[in-house]
Amino acid sequence: MIEDSPANPWLAVTGGTAGPGYAARFAAMAAEGADLDGEARRVDRLLAGIGRHPGDVLDAGCGTGRVAARLADLGHHVVGTDLDASMLAEARRARPELDWRLADLARLDLGRRFDLVVGAGNLWPLLTPGTHARVIARLAAHLRPGGLLVLGFGLDAEHVPFTLPDGVGFPDLVAYDTACVGAGLTLRARSADWDGAEPYEGGGYAVTVHALGG
Repeated sequence: MIEDSPANPWLAVTGGTAGPGYAARFAAMAAEGADLDGEARRVDRLLAGIGRHPGDVLDAGCGTGRVAARLADLGHHVVGTDLDASMLAEARRARPELDWRLADLARLDLGRRFDLVVGAGNLWPLLTPGTHARVIARLAAHLRPGGLLVLGFGLDAEHVPFTLPDGVGFPDLVAYDTACVGAGLTLRARSADWDGAEPYEGGGYAVTVHALGG
């Protein structure tokens, strides 16, 4: 774990030891034939839509690397970053040839820019309290002009399957959109699923696409 992040909800819930169990659970789902590639398919289509295919992709809060690995298989150049060393250890074990970085997104500075930044896995609700706008600003700073920020996350207890620490609530879409505007991002699309087919109409899960610039 990165030091100085004791209040991070994910680390508070898991103790920074969730990697092996998390990887095993998704491996079992894959063995049962579950479709685990929805996020990567959406990112792949979005990159094609802005004429950057293959593209450079930052997977923010990459966990065990499921999305990043699939994007690499689709031909994209991927960097994965996460706060939890146990999750990154599983990513490195499964795909040692890919670029994995242990980092706090609120302080992220990779010294390069990307065509798209993706955050799956309930990144927004599990950010350290008080860092939400700062994280969005750092992610936007890693985008090339016209690049996309794509986040999908739950907005209620049903869609965030973790018992959050006391005092940690669920940030809403108004707070998210406000942070994006402050970072120079423009809303492009919002759906209720990663496929992008179901319009968002106020439910407990949303996938949002913002672009850097107008």
